[in-house]
Amino acid sequence: MPEKAINEISADARRLFDKAKDAAQRENGDYAITLYCQVLEKEPGFLECRRLLRMEQQKKASATSTGFFKKMMSGAGSSPQIAKAKMTIGKNPAEAMAIAEQVLSSDPNSSAALRIVADAALALELPQTAAFALETMVKISPKDKALVIEYSERLAESGGDTRSGERALQELIRASGYDGDLNQALKNLSARTTMDEGGYSKSEDGKGSFRNMLRNKDEAVKLEQEQRIVKTEDVTERLMKEYEARIRTEPNNLKIARELAKLYTEKNQFTEALALYDRIRNSDAGGDPTLDRAIAEATGRQFDFQITQLNPFAPDHAEQVAKIQADKLIFQLTDCQRRAEKYPTDLAIRFELGVLYFQAGKISEAIAEFQKAQQNPHKRLSAMNYLAQCYAKRKMFDLAARTFQNAIKEKPAFDTEKKDLVYNLGCVLEAMNKKEEAIEQFKLIYEMDASYKDVTAKVEAYYAGQ
Repeated sequence: MPEKAINEISADARRLFDKAKDAAQRENGDYAITLYCQVLEKEPGFLECRRLLRMEQQKKASATSTGFFKKMMSGAGSSPQIAKAKMTIGKNPAEAMAIAEQVLSSDPNSSAALRIVADAALALELPQTAAFALETMVKISPKDKALVIEYSERLAESGGDTRSGERALQELIRASGYDGDLNQALKNLSARTTMDEGGYSKSEDGKGSFRNMLRNKDEAVKLEQEQRIVKTEDVTERLMKEYEARIRTEPNNLKIARELAKLYTEKNQFTEALALYDRIRNSDAGGDPTLDRAIAEATGRQFDFQITQLNPFAPDHAEQVAKIQADKLIFQLTDCQRRAEKYPTDLAIRFELGVLYFQAGKISEAIAEFQKAQQNPHKRLSAMNYLAQCYAKRKMFDLAARTFQNAIKEKPAFDTEKKDLVYNLGCVLEAMNKKEEAIEQFKLIYEMDASYKDVTAKVEAYYAGQ
């Protein structure tokens, strides 16, 4: 059951869809939601309708976003409906999606309902619909590593906007630091983006698969290798040779130059990578903050590579490692300060600078950057988390506790990020000698995930003490 465009749905569904859009234009949101849901019951693959439905659901939620009414709406009847949808998904995934949309009409940020939509869409072979559900989940939980990787892979498979997946991966890497899984996922998605923008993934009418539009099987295999989830060294070497050949014939193709620089970085050929990045920076495309970030990442990886080249049996190995790590941090701080001056309104860079100050023990400077970075909606909770930790390091425990509590209020889903906030709040309350309040925080995590950090030891020690 492939996704359908508006000209492919039934006439009856088209009439309902037009009525729904008219109701939405007249700001009759409840009626529009009802009609959109009716359309999707008839045409679950009509993605445009599902997008418009989600917009109306979000508008409705925003209109009732405060007070007791929100609390009532967010949980009202959702658990039985979620349970029913989970029982239905195996037998009738379309019905499960319809039930999940009822939940989302009351709580458009329900991760459980969105997960049902994503899983049911896959069962119905609607990859773009699944990616759309995962996109909303990523917005809710941008630090959920497994979710962000799943979203990026689904985008690659569905032929969706891979740039949004790249941004989600880049944001998480920037927030959490180097991670092999995240970096591999980003490389895979970037390769797919290059293919899509080069016109390799679609036929001329936009509907055929890229294999069908190729002239021979050998070329199909070659292009499919470029988007494999796990690239072998041979494939990377071949891609490098192809891009090197293209650069010689297309010296002004900055997209290929950037992809080649990424491959050079993967192969630890940092001199070649940085030379290419420098060429791009000196071109008309030089004013790109993502380019400056890529250069900084390549240089950072060069420091990491230097550590791997040290003799581990040398008597001063630990000192050598410490020196390289210190040099790396100095470089990162200097570079990030330069980028912050170059792009003063880029709050993501402010967040990155705050993290580096935090790592360097420059707490006053870190506080100033995190206070600015929390104005970025995508960095707000992470910035508040760090900001509270800065206050705690300065023994400003009341400010730390209040900041953690405010961040927790803004985080509906009890994901890894929220666990971290709750745990840190518990530790601050412990430092304030508020043991009963602290243990309540740890118990919240224990009920959800007893394996998280040392909450089991803390909770069991509390009950043993009683």
